[in-house]
Amino acid sequence: MIFDTHTHYDDEAFDEDREELLASLFQQGIEAVTNVGASIKTSENTLKLVDQYPKVYGAIGVHPNEVLELNEEKLNWLKIQSSHEKIVAIGEIGLDYHWEEPDREVQKTWFIRQLSLAREEKLPVIIHSRDAAKDTLDIMKAEKSEEIGGVIHCFSYGKEMAREYLNMGFYLGIGGVLTFKNAKKLKEVVEYMPMEQLVLETDCPYLAPVPNRGKRNSSLNLPYVVQEISAIKGIPEEEIIKITSQNARKLYRLK
Repeated sequence: MIFDTHTHYDDEAFDEDREELLASLFQQGIEAVTNVGASIKTSENTLKLVDQYPKVYGAIGVHPNEVLELNEEKLNWLKIQSSHEKIVAIGEIGLDYHWEEPDREVQKTWFIRQLSLAREEKLPVIIHSRDAAKDTLDIMKAEKSEEIGGVIHCFSYGKEMAREYLNMGFYLGIGGVLTFKNAKKLKEVVEYMPMEQLVLETDCPYLAPVPNRGKRNSSLNLPYVVQEISAIKGIPEEEIIKITSQNARKLYRLK
């Protein structure tokens, strides 16, 4: 069964049918999902979801675009909540230079602080890095992030950058983008990387794979990603599901 390592089921896109959808995933081949916080509010939402649904795990953290809300009190709140038995990671955290704001130095400061939090709490990290390849890697090396472990979510860089993270022991999160016509670079990464470090993710409700590109995404679309990986790697789909599910459990340190 498929393990979706990165979802946002608290998003308003799921307000109409969240309960029905989450209750039905298991019957439709989805073993478990991890709901990922991107702000204090969505981290609070995540805590509610993990309490409500047995097959939902959670990550809490503040996305680089939201770090202006952070202060010592809120960081301490994250620290306290991270001891919840179903919180399996700190994230999503990192750097995003796609927009001018927040200031890059502010992003870096809170990225480092949240990496330190993960280290203290002995939790892996979920890394968001957009248009910030060099700075993300430089910080992660300086902070010895290989000792923390985790996943590079929605991996979007080339083979050279993939090699750096794979050598540090990180997993790469692969989702719907792999099925896009213009995903040549990502297809090369998937061809190159070992299956033992690949995890499946949707980032739903975003980034639905072909043939549903542009529609609301959910974990039920992951078979399309599995098909694409199977075609690239020449490995049967059942084997890909089995390996990636094992990888997800190792990533999130689940028994």
